[in-house]
Amino acid sequence: MTQDPRTSALASFPDEQHQPRPGLEADMRTKPDHGEDSYVGKGLLTGLAALITGGDSGIGRAVAIAYAREGADVAISFLPDEQVDAAETQRWVEKAGRQCLMLPGDIRDPGWCQALVDKTVEAFGRLDILVNNAAAQTTNEGLADISVANVEGAFRANVFAPIWLVQAAARHMKPGASIINTTSVQAKVAGKSMIVYAATKGAIASLTIGLSNLLAPQGIRVNCVAPGPVWTPIQPIAKSPDQMEELGQNTPLGRAGQPGELAGAYVLLAAQEGSYMSGALIPVTGGMPML
Repeated sequence: MTQDPRTSALASFPDEQHQPRPGLEADMRTKPDHGEDSYVGKGLLTGLAALITGGDSGIGRAVAIAYAREGADVAISFLPDEQVDAAETQRWVEKAGRQCLMLPGDIRDPGWCQALVDKTVEAFGRLDILVNNAAAQTTNEGLADISVANVEGAFRANVFAPIWLVQAAARHMKPGASIINTTSVQAKVAGKSMIVYAATKGAIASLTIGLSNLLAPQGIRVNCVAPGPVWTPIQPIAKSPDQMEELGQNTPLGRAGQPGELAGAYVLLAAQEGSYMSGALIPVTGGMPML
């Protein structure tokens, strides 16, 4: 049965309160849908091992649940302050009958990026899928609001860390492996209040193409997914209650996405069904164009 995409998920998030960083799904009044009750696996990733950064909540949790239901063991990285959310992801992965390796730490540290890969390979004996999903989102009112710390922190989390992780992961990956980066519609839209974040996401889109060219001779595919406005803990950090209430209403479909609606794109790019896809950017934006 098909559903009307305009009305198949919430179109408003009233009374949601601002949160300090890092933001927790556990503290959100309106809980995101990660596909807990809807995603049905088909064995597309049976026997594989995946490392997902930012796997504690939001899109990362949705991908972890989907991968587990497709048959993969999953390692998730997250900040120590996000432990409560990560434990919920672990519960869903293990409920699907797969292993969930918990890896708290800060990917802005290149040494920790190396350790993430080492610990994943040690636990699972292999690494087939790397999902660079964790991100720091900064907002600004004007140019004066953009600080050195904001710029450096955002680029270290959103751009430098994926480079370090790919450097560490690629030497363990065999032909057929997949690297999936999370960019954003902001890579092209670049809203005036999200200058730094948009710049990092544009860099990720370009990085994806470069890495796909570099790693294709090794049989490793590299792609990226570009979410539009999605209801995740990043929203209560970056937006006011009024902004959250209207989130996504400017998209052609008239609403924000739910994390579970992104999972299918990440599964396709990781599975054999996406075997001829490399260097691609898949928009999941509610109809917002990325030209």
